[in-house]
Order: sequence, then structure tokens, then C-alpha cells
Amino acid sequence: MKSPLSLIGTIALATALAGCAAVGPNYRLPDGAIVNSPGARKAFVDVAGAPGLDAAGEVPNDWWKLYDDPLLTSLIEQGIRTNAGLRAAAANLRRAYDVYDAALDAGGLDVGVDAGVQRAQLSAESYLQENKLPVYNLGSGALKASYEFDLFGKIRRGAEAAQDDAAATEAAVDLARITVVAEIARSYMETCHAGHEIEIAERTLDLQMRSTDLSRRLLEAGRGTSTAVLRSQAQASLARAQIPTLRARKKKAEYALAALLGSTPGAIPVGVDHCTEAPVLKRPIPIGDGMALLKRRPDIREAERKLAAATARIGVATAALYPDVQLGASIGAAGLLDDMGTAATRQWSLGPLITWTFPTSGARARVRGAEAGADAALASFDQTVLNALRDTQTALTGYAQEIERQQDLEEALGEARHAASDERILYQGGRAPYLNSLDADRTLATAEAQSASADAEVSIDQINLFLALGGGWK
Repeated sequence: MKSPLSLIGTIALATALAGCAAVGPNYRLPDGAIVNSPGARKAFVDVAGAPGLDAAGEVPNDWWKLYDDPLLTSLIEQGIRTNAGLRAAAANLRRAYDVYDAALDAGGLDVGVDAGVQRAQLSAESYLQENKLPVYNLGSGALKASYEFDLFGKIRRGAEAAQDDAAATEAAVDLARITVVAEIARSYMETCHAGHEIEIAERTLDLQMRSTDLSRRLLEAGRGTSTAVLRSQAQASLARAQIPTLRARKKKAEYALAALLGSTPGAIPVGVDHCTEAPVLKRPIPIGDGMALLKRRPDIREAERKLAAATARIGVATAALYPDVQLGASIGAAGLLDDMGTAATRQWSLGPLITWTFPTSGARARVRGAEAGADAALASFDQTVLNALRDTQTALTGYAQEIERQQDLEEALGEARHAASDERILYQGGRAPYLNSLDADRTLATAEAQSASADAEVSIDQINLFLALGGGWK
């Protein structure tokens, strides 16, 4: 038997070997990744001088506060607390970190106790006896300890993969959060804009009903035609038909908002149902550049951590090609139950255990499979970066164009409002017929409806842009 000093030396040597570098590649972002290319980090294209955009500013985390609307802020704060999807994401994150904790605890020192009592008859022939042995009461008990030396980094690489998986899950939670925030803001904006458009549609219907009444009175006075009355009635019916669609759109947005807040469809927050004026931004949207976007978007961070986890799993698969080394020790007793604890029943052991399954083609195939998985993760990461840049650039261009359309419609609305005022003055002064004033009012109502629709599109485009920019993840 080895002396205690020899055993201590063996343990020290094994412990030193345990500190060796793990097999498999150490993770670093590949130089050829698209995120490292100059084109991905430069300023966005086609936005210089675009209305409503501030290329020099940075997107604030709480971008919704730029609207300066207390109700919107309170809805988002409530949604962050109560949204069912976010609660599920938080639970998944806790589970991911529990898996990481379990991976950290793998290997190392393992201590356990075995104990048992049985009544048995042993085989006489197994002890080279001819006569049957009597029935005995047998007992056993042992305290066992073992230490697994992670010589080739299989456990460490597994812990790295679990940690990166947890970080990817955390980024997924951030992605879920900014999506919920954007959906809440979008539903609230749609509710307010639908309420405003309902008001305009009802005003348009009222004007058309007055025009129909005038046409009918002119017909009765012999100064009109039945065709004019029918045409006016048809226009009134068309105006009336728009209102149910707008009301359904408003209710749909309210129900969506309630679900986002973790409530049933009937539980609409106070103040939302009566909103007819959506909040507007009083400053251009700060957008930053491509580099800031790549650092901010949670889906990019999620894809990058998945790439790191896939790289670590190459080490796990590679380490499986090498031996597992453990040092075990046990002390206890085994024998007749009546003799337990006596010198005759005592036993102990101490020694290393090496387990090695010679690498097969299947084991090497698993290494190649892990390497292919890392290649796929890199491709997915590159595609995520490209998608983020594409989505943001598309949102920027669409928003800038919608701003220009909104400005043109606002100009047309001002002209229509001025024309309606002039026609009203002429009618009141007896210098123009009432029908001219009604026509001008209908033109004004049409301009208001188109302007309101453009305002709604701008609001939705703003929220889509904030979502594409990755704002609100912290």
C-alpha cells in the first residue's frame, strides 16, 4: 500500500492537472462576423436632414416618456408588472440560471452515505462449502467521498454553455419586455386615434344628413331633382357605414390593451375608452447610429450568447474523447449484524478511478456536430444583425416619408378650413347659397379624416421605430 505521503502527492498532482486548460476553442467573436464590418457600424443611410429624426441623439431607455402622457406611462408601468408573457419569460430566466447553478455544481467533491440491513442465506458453493449455510442477519454501512477531476474541461465547458444559455434567455426577456412596451403603446395610440376618427366620421355624417335635408327641401320647393336627393342619401349611407368599422377598430385595440395588461377584455383602464386625442412627440426621435443599435438590440445579444454557448459545447463534445479521473475514498463496516462495529467488520478504501471509453466514430461525429452547430449559430447571429439593420432602416425611411405626407395633409387641412370659413361668411352675408357652404364643410371633413388617418400612421410608425431601435430594454 502507498504511504500517506505518496497519496498526498498523488492528490496534489491530480489537483494541479485539474487546473489545465479545457479542450475545445475559447470563445471570441469571429473577425468575419457581420457585426464587425464597417458597414454595420456606420450611420444610417437616407436619414440626413429627414424630418422628425435626430441622428445625433441616443434612444432613451424610457422612450415612452417623450410623449409626456401620464396615462401612457402608467399603462406601460402596469404592463411590465402584470403582463403574463413577461411573467413566463421571467420564470424561464429563473430556470435557466438554476440550470447554470446545477452545471457549476457538477463534478468536484461528492459525499454520500450507504446503509442497509438484510436477512439472507448466502450460497455455500460461492465460499467452496458443501453444506448449506445458515440464515444470517447482515448489515452494511459506509461513508463515501469522491472527487472528479475536470482534467479536460468537460464540466467547465458545460458550465460555460449553461451560463451563456442563461444570458441568452435574459436577452430574450429584454426582447419580450420591449415588445410588450411597444404593443401597449401601440394599442393605446390606436384606441385614441380611433376615437378621434369616430368623432370626425360622426361630424361628416351630420353634415351629409344636413345636405340631404337641404336637397329634399329644394326638391319639395321645385328647385331640385330626385337624383340629387338620392345621391346625397347615398353619400350619407357611405359616411354612416364607416362608423361601425372605426368602433370595431377601437374596441379591438382596447381588448388587446387589456390582454397586454394581464386583464380580461372588459377591464379597460380608466381614461382609455374616452381618449380621442393621442399623445404626440414634441421633439425629433433620437436614433443614434448602427454601432449603438447593435449594442442595444436584445435579439442581437441573444443570438451572440447562443453563439458563445454553441462554441462551449464543442469543448464538451471534445472532452468526451478523453478519460474521466476520480479519486474515491470510503470507510464503513459490513458483516453480521451482531458484529457490526467490531474490528472484523471494518473496511476502508482509497484510490483513483480512471474511466475511458475509447473514442469511436460516433464520439468524433458528435464533435463535428457541435462544430456545425457553432457554424449555424454564427450564421444565425449574422442574419439577426442584418435583420436588425434592415428593420431599423425600413422603419426610419417609412417614418420619414409618413412625416412628409402628414405635413402635406396638414397643409391641405389648413386650406380646407380656410375655404370652409370663407364659404360660411359668404352664406351668412347672403352672397352664396347654403349648399356651397355645406360642400366646403364636407371637403373640410374629408381633409380632417385623411389628416387624422395620417396622424395615426405616424404614431404607429413612431412606435415601430422605437421597437426597431431596441429602446426600453433596461
